[in-house]
Amino acid sequence: MLTVVVGGFFGDEGKGKIVSYLGLRDKPEYSVRCGSINAGHTVVYNGRAWKLRILSTAFINRETKLLIPPGALVKVDLLFREIEETNSWGRVFIDWNTGIIEDQHVERERRDNYLADRIGSTLQGVGVAMVDRVSRRLKLARDYRELKDLLIDVPGTINEALDRGSSVLVEGTQGAFLSLYHGTYPYVTSRDTIASAFLSEIGVGPKRVDQVVVVFKAYVTRVGGGPLPNELSIDEAMKRGWFEKASVTGRVRRVAPFNLELARRAVMLNSATQVAITKIDKLYPETRGVREWSELPGRVRRWIEDLEDQLKTPITLIGTGEDSLHIIDRRREYGLL
Repeated sequence: MLTVVVGGFFGDEGKGKIVSYLGLRDKPEYSVRCGSINAGHTVVYNGRAWKLRILSTAFINRETKLLIPPGALVKVDLLFREIEETNSWGRVFIDWNTGIIEDQHVERERRDNYLADRIGSTLQGVGVAMVDRVSRRLKLARDYRELKDLLIDVPGTINEALDRGSSVLVEGTQGAFLSLYHGTYPYVTSRDTIASAFLSEIGVGPKRVDQVVVVFKAYVTRVGGGPLPNELSIDEAMKRGWFEKASVTGRVRRVAPFNLELARRAVMLNSATQVAITKIDKLYPETRGVREWSELPGRVRRWIEDLEDQLKTPITLIGTGEDSLHIIDRRREYGLL
């Protein structure tokens, strides 16, 4: 069973929460985190919070092995720091061909005024490292002695696991409309960010995919430049309880109401088989912590059912609070468990 979890808007949708829940509930043998250090995924579980930029948030399941694929870009010091913070020694593995971001990449990127001032880059060195990779200058994980005990063939490992019927969970990064190809160019990230691109990153063909879960927040946020239809003022965002700051940069997230047109396109771009909605409690505070569909107020169920009809895709996972287990899981109802 291969499940791919992707963002449906501009990142910050709550993919980390969904993946941490699926890690606990579905107990995958492997979880693969795609992308790079310019995207943070947050986990809140049992009163503790983690903000991760490299490891999959499925680390919360102590039996799940955590893989970093060849298409990812990481920083060595940050990788070891996250392994330590999550107490994940012995179950984190990185592909021989994973790209390595060095301090000089960060320095070069921070000298680029175009990226900083116009695009709103996170300035973590990711874009410059990607340029070096395309130019065949980038060092890879196999070039670093300190990584030798973590090195494996990630595509081979994943495909072998699927051959024997094991479960693999793929954690995508950012969101559909930050895609270099399908997003609001030039206000995008330096990679493709839809489901098919993550399959390429990890080395798995499209015929092996069982489920694609597209994650939407109950409203839309984005960090940096670029269009945001129906954008609200900071005062209005605070009034609605939607004020947020980015987990990597600390910058204030721009906010807008849920965008049905973008959501439909994200479902199309990703061939979504399921939809997850997070932060429903920010729209309807009375839903906070609810874990059963039958316990939601009628007006909330109608809102979700109407959205489901509009997207023509089952809404199977509904986030009702910060904790990983604050989820209404409707997959059994849809015959998906």
